[in-house]
Amino acid sequence: MRGRRPDTFRAGLVALALTGLIVYFGFTKSNPFADPFEVKVAFTSAGDLKPKSPVRIAGIEVGKVSKVETVGDGRQAAALVTMKIKDSGLPLHKDATFKVRPRLFLEGNYFVDASPGSPSAPELGDGDTVPATQTSTNVGVGEVLTALQSDTRDDLRTVLREYGGALEGEGARGYNRSIPHWAPAYRHGSEVARATLGEFEHDLSGYIDNAGKVAAAFDRSPDRLRALITNLAVTAGAFAREGRNLSATIDELPRTLRVGHRALGSLNGAFPSVRRLARELTPAVRTSPAALAAQAPFVRQLRGLVSEPELGGLARDLQKTVPTLVELNEGGVPLQEQQRLLASCQANVLAPWQEDRIDDPNFKSSGRVFEEGVKWLPGIAGESRNFDANGQYVRSYAQSANFAYATGGNRFFFTELPIQGVNPPKTAMPPFKAGTPCETQERPDLRTRPDAPPAAIRVNQNAPGAAERQAESRKVLVDWMRDQMKLTGLDKVYELSDKTLRVDQVDDVARSLRRGR
Repeated sequence: MRGRRPDTFRAGLVALALTGLIVYFGFTKSNPFADPFEVKVAFTSAGDLKPKSPVRIAGIEVGKVSKVETVGDGRQAAALVTMKIKDSGLPLHKDATFKVRPRLFLEGNYFVDASPGSPSAPELGDGDTVPATQTSTNVGVGEVLTALQSDTRDDLRTVLREYGGALEGEGARGYNRSIPHWAPAYRHGSEVARATLGEFEHDLSGYIDNAGKVAAAFDRSPDRLRALITNLAVTAGAFAREGRNLSATIDELPRTLRVGHRALGSLNGAFPSVRRLARELTPAVRTSPAALAAQAPFVRQLRGLVSEPELGGLARDLQKTVPTLVELNEGGVPLQEQQRLLASCQANVLAPWQEDRIDDPNFKSSGRVFEEGVKWLPGIAGESRNFDANGQYVRSYAQSANFAYATGGNRFFFTELPIQGVNPPKTAMPPFKAGTPCETQERPDLRTRPDAPPAAIRVNQNAPGAAERQAESRKVLVDWMRDQMKLTGLDKVYELSDKTLRVDQVDDVARSLRRGR
């Protein structure tokens, strides 16, 4: 038993130490294992900012001030504030700004209001320092009062004393009764404040510039400004003398406001449309002065043009021509009607047909009708060729006559592969209704189904006498080709051979043709 007492004593000490640590960290809410993000911010003056002062972003606490130290001396003195930021306040960017603000209306209990910066800027690293150019400090009421002159302070003291007197008795209760009506006032006030920002670039700067012009006008006429203030004093005295009547008027004001609120509500409902119209008209109104200035020379010339020496005399000369022009216009009505019918036919029938495609399952169309209809034109400037609905083709003898088709008149059409069908099929001419306007008729339907192919005759290349007839045909062809070359003089440039051309000789012949041999 004696050997176990030291172990129990040590275990108790360890338990007390752990309990103390848990209680400490529970009350201080600090985590010894955490490594918070730390940033240093330079202020020209930290004021009453203390360690553990909160750091907020958009009103949400994201960290605390850990250290406030003074750097420099005299006029160069500044404050270097170290802050520890939680993960919820990250990331902070290089253009982040920090402001020292009071937590109470009448100052005291300061905090740091941070703006994290723009996402496009680089991020701040742990331990980085933000320069004083990106910080600002709160201006205290004492500093404002110190900057005021003695007469200004006396006036301010008078305003506060009179304001306190106004809140005595019924004034304070009336002030309390007015609080529920602040919400709509602030809401509409925010709309007015938003409107002061303007809708286009330089609206605010233009307002400030014009306000400066107004202030300069006041400065140029001090007598008028003094008279305005004097008349205002006279008006205020009249209100004071008619206090009873003014009180009765104010009593009637709530009913007037209720009626006016309904009327203004209806008027406010119409404002969105008016605002949209104003926004649409703003560019035109802004460009109107330049447009009017540009039109001024034209108006001057036009005024001279319609003067007596110009169009005035021409109008007298045209008096004899005008009746004839009237008759021409009246007689042109039938022509205009025909032109209308022609234009309507073009727009409703011909134009849609030109935009259509030929629906052929075997030969896919590569374009619309107006594109396919002119593809044969480049061919007429070159070698002799023919075309059909599928495009252009060149007659060639470089194929085997495996199939023959009778075309009538003891004529045959030879092809290497069999014909799969006939498209378009032979159909009757569509009915032509001469009395029906073209614009109401149905446009051509290009959808067709291939007709059955004609009867084919299989050519037997090994039939008796076929070789002799081929040789005879070749001789006739070679003789005809030789005569044609002599007529055109090509026999002096090219040499005609009756031997069959092999595949390996095609490139040699092509190179000879390119060299003109």
